Amino acid sequence: MPFQPDRPYNDLPDLPPPKELETKAVLKACIEARTALAELKISGELIPNQSVLINSIPLLEAQASSEIENIVTTTDRLFRFASDAASAPDAATKEALRYRTALYRGFQMLKERPVSTLIAVEICRTIKGIELDVRSTPGTALVNDATGRVVYTPPAGQPLLLNKLSNWEHYIHEAENIDPLIRLAVMHYQFEAIHPFTDGNGRTGRVLNLLYLVDKGLLDTPVLYLSRSIIRDKQLYYEGLLRVTTSNEWEPWILYMLNAIAETAVWTTLKIRSIRNLLDETTSHIRKQLPKIYSRELVETIFSNPYCRISDVVDAGIAKRQSASVYLKSLVDSGVLTEMKAGREKLYINPSLLSLLTERPAQPQS
Repeated sequence: MPFQPDRPYNDLPDLPPPKELETKAVLKACIEARTALAELKISGELIPNQSVLINSIPLLEAQASSEIENIVTTTDRLFRFASDAASAPDAATKEALRYRTALYRGFQMLKERPVSTLIAVEICRTIKGIELDVRSTPGTALVNDATGRVVYTPPAGQPLLLNKLSNWEHYIHEAENIDPLIRLAVMHYQFEAIHPFTDGNGRTGRVLNLLYLVDKGLLDTPVLYLSRSIIRDKQLYYEGLLRVTTSNEWEPWILYMLNAIAETAVWTTLKIRSIRNLLDETTSHIRKQLPKIYSRELVETIFSNPYCRISDVVDAGIAKRQSASVYLKSLVDSGVLTEMKAGREKLYINPSLLSLLTERPAQPQS
């Protein structure tokens, strides 16, 4: 039966796609994306303490990926409540922080198994904060926000969805004659077309993209800010997905994904290098101005936690509570941090790092 947007697309074709994917244009874009990812992988190794990256870039990804689904919060709010999501004042911030948690949870699960339906279920459960499984009830449909018109109705019936997901798993891991980056583009389309959950499919699919890059050895950690490209033109993203469904237009979709990977890899590489430079500058500043409290671990703590608490310094094993308070206040006095009262506790903010991450001009240290 031909595709009809208001009827379950139970005839969604299995993978592999029925047409040649490795066109000349696709292969060229694939080389560019691989080169950009290789540079990103190397740049990540420049920062020995990986928590500095894992606590920053994925939060930007969480914000953008959530915004694609109209779940909007601010970067400052995400960083402020990153270590205490339960105290976040609004539902959007809590849900975006769960995205970061889901990404980290999936990253840990890769140590035991490759990208799979099981990982997808765990990711979606974490993002939504509820127990869920592959959907078994009908009624899921995607509508145009502006017109209210149904644009796509995914397949229905849990047995069918599980069969489609099994085929999806086999393809992404066994089609080794196809470059992993091309398989990633196909994988993302197919997952979104299957739409296995009642909610959270888009964010789950975007987490899976990052995990797949790690799974295939193209990245060491999931620090690619891939949603940055999508949020800049959501319409192009959704149109590309729909054109594969309606017209079997695989090449434009694959090119879109490869270009997004290349562009965001370059952006993320530059951002990581800037973080490393700021880390080195801050290290030199503290060593010179505050030699009695300086330690590399202290610098890394205020970079891993842009909204730093006394307990962060204590938990890092740097000092006991009273000394940790003295250290942070000394960093405020020297201009490295600023202090903010938040209820009964104090937050010590790294303004230069936050400015760098949010692309606001940073104030030079004196």
